[in-house]
Amino acid sequence: MALQQELGLKKAIRVLEHEAILNIYYTASQVKKLADGFFRQFGLTDVQFNVMMLLHYHASPKQGLTQAQLSDMMLVNRANITSLIDRMEKAELVCRTTLNSDRRFNIVKLTARGKKLFAKVEPLYAKLIKDLMTPAKESEQRELIEILEKIRGKMNK
Repeated sequence: MALQQELGLKKAIRVLEHEAILNIYYTASQVKKLADGFFRQFGLTDVQFNVMMLLHYHASPKQGLTQAQLSDMMLVNRANITSLIDRMEKAELVCRTTLNSDRRFNIVKLTARGKKLFAKVEPLYAKLIKDLMTPAKESEQRELIEILEKIRGKMNK
């Protein structure tokens, strides 16, 4: 369905670029709502799941990642990552230790409970997003990725 109809707009959006940006924004908003509902059933948020994915795929099992590394990978500020890790530690999904060589750096690792929950949720999440993306062929998905990367590249200049 066209964005004009979905939003109940009485007139067409006159500027093509504006319509394209609104489509990106509205789609992202809808995906966020879907993700919120999906992760809520497991007592998680999408951001907490993202932390779990980063720890699972980008940390060595014995070394973990620093809060600063997580912050950079997630594109959030360091103050936000601290409160996020606090909540995840309280839920026993992650544990945090300080580096012996530099006590200013906290190392974050998945706990056994976090690993177990991640192993349960990840395949279900993978199925959800694969189902969500079925209207677009693989080539279209790759093209979408390229287009969005070009737009971000223009914004980062």
